[in-house]
Amino acid sequence: MPVQPIAKPRTTAVVLAGGTGQRVGLSIPKQLLKIAGKAVIEHTLTIFEQAESIDDVIVLMAPGFVPDVEKIIAKAGLTKVSRIIEGGSTRNETTERAIAALGEGLADGEDCNVLFHDAVRPLLSQRVIQDCVDALERYQAVDVAIPSADTIIVTRTHGDDGEFITEVPDRSRLRRGQTPQGFKLSTIRRAYEIAAGDPNFQATDDCSVVLRYLPDVPIHVVAGDEYNMKVTQPVDVFIADKLFQLASTASPRQADESVYREMLAGRTLVVFGGSYGIGADICDLAEQYGASVYALGRSTTGTHVENPEHVDDALSRAYAETGRIDYVINTAGVLRIGKLAEADNATIQEALNVNYLAPVQIARASYKYLAETKGQLLLYTSSSYTRGRAEYSLYSSTKAAMVNLTQALADEWAGDGIRVNCLNPERTATPMRTKAFGQEPDGSLLSSVAVARSSLDVLLSELTGHVIDVRQQDPTREASEASGFEAALASVLDRQADV
Repeated sequence: MPVQPIAKPRTTAVVLAGGTGQRVGLSIPKQLLKIAGKAVIEHTLTIFEQAESIDDVIVLMAPGFVPDVEKIIAKAGLTKVSRIIEGGSTRNETTERAIAALGEGLADGEDCNVLFHDAVRPLLSQRVIQDCVDALERYQAVDVAIPSADTIIVTRTHGDDGEFITEVPDRSRLRRGQTPQGFKLSTIRRAYEIAAGDPNFQATDDCSVVLRYLPDVPIHVVAGDEYNMKVTQPVDVFIADKLFQLASTASPRQADESVYREMLAGRTLVVFGGSYGIGADICDLAEQYGASVYALGRSTTGTHVENPEHVDDALSRAYAETGRIDYVINTAGVLRIGKLAEADNATIQEALNVNYLAPVQIARASYKYLAETKGQLLLYTSSSYTRGRAEYSLYSSTKAAMVNLTQALADEWAGDGIRVNCLNPERTATPMRTKAFGQEPDGSLLSSVAVARSSLDVLLSELTGHVIDVRQQDPTREASEASGFEAALASVLDRQADV
């Protein structure tokens, strides 16, 4: 008889959202505060929704705010959330309520994995989640921590004289604890049962309960990351918002040739800026896979993207001839180098019209068509969007606007099923770049075909609201080795030398 594979235990994520917003000066719980256009708790729940190793999610919410979370979950379509329970007056009481809820429905002797995570840590990576689940195959308790970059001091207060140092621990052995904290349900339940008999029981986290009351149970440490910050102080709100703004995604894995044909055959693409460079290569590739393609450009079709009538006419023609528009892509742009004080009005107006107002007009005109097909709008930014550079003020600022436009429209159009993304290719060999910089060394630039291929991958993905980096490194390796925010840091550092 064939050996049956051993079924893996169920893994439940318990999102602890019982805190208030007092320390950030709010009248509502901080987990309901909006960061990057969404409530903090929505960001956190979405991470677990996307985690393959998480089977379901339970939310422990601050008393009186359960309906608020229910509305967020319904609107976001988060299907893994199975229960929303009011939390207790303390962290320990909240955990005890979660343990009781987890035990319901389990057969006698059945165990499961549980990950307790702070709702106000909305930057948790998939890598950390998976490492915790993997560690629970071997250990009964798991913590997440990172090395301390700061020297830690121990102090004692002496009356009115203030604090004085009494000890400076060896920093090499110090770690900063994060969440999630993972356990076998039977282990954390037993620890709390023993703790209940201690009249002095008090703890601020769950691993310390196991450490104190089940000292023979080893607690394995999984490496956390710096981005897994806790939104506690007012400055944390600002930092987290900026991290979401700057975060980028590695280019999706390239699809098999047959998948391109299957997903593009019979679809309609409208490409503004399709005369040459990236836009022309997108058109060529899409046509090879059976799509109906409308390549629009100033020099070929007389289409001026800064003219709203030209944009409307192009879209209405494509719709009239094919009966649908699935993807709208805008690669049109102008790059003028020079000091702003020396630029004439015509140069400034051209940059604003082509690089900013045209994408806005294209987005507005495309909406009704893309809503009908649940399609996608694809825009393009530049590596300079994170920080403007001297003599590129017009270009950098308008490209930064594309990122904000993408993120805003992705939220605005989510209910209509329209996806909006923004591609961020590193320096690419295009006629526009050659005109601005002349010939550059072989191998120093991405090919426009490679960027076009990545553009199709994004169109065929389920991504929305993302800035997708396209770099010369292997995108598959980059995606597998780094989390979104780890990749963002590397990308931001790389951009310091790019244009």
